[in-house]
Amino acid sequence: MKTIYLDYGSTTPVRSEVLKESLPYFSKIYGNPSSFHSTGLVAKKEMESARKKIAKILNSEENEIIFTGSGTESINLAIKGIALHELMKGKKGHFITQKTEHDAILETMKWVEKLGFEVTYINVDENGIVKLDELEKAIREDTLLVSIMYANNEIGTIQPIKKIAEIVHTHGKLLHTDACQGAEYLSINTKELDVDLMTINGSKIYAFKGSGVLFKKKNIKIEPLIHGGHQEKNLRSGTENIPAIIALASALEIAKKEKKKESKRLTKLRNYMIKRIEKEIEEVKINGDRKNRLPNNVNVSFYGVEGESILLRLNEEGIRASTGSACSSQSLEPSHVLLAMGLSHELAHGSIRFTLGKTTTKKEIDYTVNKLKKIIPFLRTISSAWNKKEE
Repeated sequence: MKTIYLDYGSTTPVRSEVLKESLPYFSKIYGNPSSFHSTGLVAKKEMESARKKIAKILNSEENEIIFTGSGTESINLAIKGIALHELMKGKKGHFITQKTEHDAILETMKWVEKLGFEVTYINVDENGIVKLDELEKAIREDTLLVSIMYANNEIGTIQPIKKIAEIVHTHGKLLHTDACQGAEYLSINTKELDVDLMTINGSKIYAFKGSGVLFKKKNIKIEPLIHGGHQEKNLRSGTENIPAIIALASALEIAKKEKKKESKRLTKLRNYMIKRIEKEIEEVKINGDRKNRLPNNVNVSFYGVEGESILLRLNEEGIRASTGSACSSQSLEPSHVLLAMGLSHELAHGSIRFTLGKTTTKKEIDYTVNKLKKIIPFLRTISSAWNKKEE
């Protein structure tokens, strides 16, 4: 049975071009970039070359790029790093985020709350767009950082980051954005977006899992989370993962070249899939903003059935999808993103996220929708919620 992979929002395969470029750094150019000999200096030169490439793509300075082990680590370094810097001075303060953030943000915010910092969680509208008036009212004199994700990992909604930056900077505060989902398809020009800190990871852009970047303006002071060495300008100790760094730079370069063309292709496929689902399956709801949406995201709720049941049936047919964030897949609770948008628990439980990618074809979309047309009615025949509704 052929596998149809529609879970690119969870992770992407490593591109062949990216893998090819990174292979020499496993066993040929293998030196520790901190070593003061020729083998180490060659590795360092290659690492700095990759940093330069990434800085160019992000329109930043090279010393504003910090290599990390994941997007989650980058987020933790940004938020905890600022909080700990304040604590080292004997101070505390206030953070702002929104209710539909990835758990990497929300759980980190809960952690800083335990340290005595205050956090405000902004509401979103029915499409998942952050309420800008509420955001502006929430900014206080002691606000240290506002963190709003660029594009939502579950529903694909793209936030108006430029407008958010304008509001935040009018009050003289800092803005961080989690751009992990958006880096493949949206502009990540930090000056154009006017962000102060930005997170990117490799596993969403056809590079390696366990790789990430934190862009941080050079004037922002943070404390490291990992101690024991002086790597990454004393902000992230540990021998740098050179193959992953090379892969990350390569993947970002390819994404920049292909972004416009691939986004157009996937938007067409995404809209085609949504149109078929809405036309051919009754009682469905497309979640997220229709216009301001990632080109590869289709998040749909099916009335009267549970997402987990749909996933199991799809998996039997060779189709790989998800009910939301892979990082929360072990939880039986409905999506906090959908609940924040006003969906009922029942409807949120019936949501499926399809995320398309570079190998996705129209034929695969047709196959998936045709299977859904059989799966959903069958599951509804054994659903007490659906049968009660029918009565």
